Amino acid sequence: MGYEFIEGNEAIARGAMKAKCDFCASYPITPASSILHYMIELVPAAGGAVIQAEDEIASMGFCIGAAMAGRKALTSTSGPGISLYSENIGLAIIGETPMVIVSVQRQGPATGSATKGAEGDIQFIRWVTSGGMPVIALSPATVEEAYELTYRAFNFAEQYRTPVFLLTSKEIGVTRESVDLESVELPPLVERKRLPAGQTAYLPHDFDSLAATPPISDLGGDHVARYTTSTHDRRGYLTTKPEVIQEMIDHYIAKIDNAADDLALVKADLEPGAEILVVSYGIISRSAAVAVRTAREAGKQVSSLVLQTLWPVPQKAIMEAMKGIKKVVVPELNMGQYVLELERLAPPGVEVVGVGKMDTTLLSPTEIAERGGLL
Repeated sequence: MGYEFIEGNEAIARGAMKAKCDFCASYPITPASSILHYMIELVPAAGGAVIQAEDEIASMGFCIGAAMAGRKALTSTSGPGISLYSENIGLAIIGETPMVIVSVQRQGPATGSATKGAEGDIQFIRWVTSGGMPVIALSPATVEEAYELTYRAFNFAEQYRTPVFLLTSKEIGVTRESVDLESVELPPLVERKRLPAGQTAYLPHDFDSLAATPPISDLGGDHVARYTTSTHDRRGYLTTKPEVIQEMIDHYIAKIDNAADDLALVKADLEPGAEILVVSYGIISRSAAVAVRTAREAGKQVSSLVLQTLWPVPQKAIMEAMKGIKKVVVPELNMGQYVLELERLAPPGVEVVGVGKMDTTLLSPTEIAERGGLL
């Protein structure tokens, strides 16, 4: 097909289709609505189903039901919608439900500026539901990456049997770029781990080790498949036994945390001898790239690390990039959220400088360079 001039929201829909997504339920909300529009065009034509739900709570409920019945499900929203998704996100986590949740971030808090951009939901996504379980969240910076990371999000959801977040922003979602999606290199598609043929006993949350992903037998299929929002054992039965509850909590944590290195997607541009490191993500990583290039042209030695995986934190890649560094600059389209993770990881004596902004305009390369002390 060659190059196309498309927006990030269409790229997300196309990435979902490449991953064999066959169910979508969403409620319209700026600036995520066009994802639903594209899915309405694409999914039924491929034999799937799309529902424009009556609200955000129903959207999550539909997707959870569809996913546990064997479908590959996607839902999309923005900040106020994620707030309404929260309880059902907890259900998806405790029920070990593979699905993809897209948040096209906009200026907040509350309704905020519905047509203006920001990336202020970073910590909200990490702690979006009660219990504080770890999550997987990916952050693209371009239309092409929106396509690729949507596909990868589905792989991660199936591999670890968990909801996976894709965090974009208004600028990525509704900005058009020339892309050749057919040239994007993608990993093999991950198939859902199902109960082996011939096995009659089914435990919905069975695992050989805490970090293992339990196989699934589809709701409505050949086995009794229990699903509950309450604390339960491996059979899906409610339990009040502290040792059983703790084992299940340890399992939810281990299957994500133990896979942190495999989940870590980063783009490292490390310059030998550099004493300044710029760590960025999302749309602002594009301004950061220009700021780094400008600093290098001025004779400064500056390294760059762009994070595509935000949660779990790619600690190994960050620590490697920090070797020999005296200052870390973290530009963000919020008032300083991910900078907290860099402060936590920075070795003693390393200065961490947050460059935040949340006035509905983008951080420019000049602002990053000047406020971050790159020049």
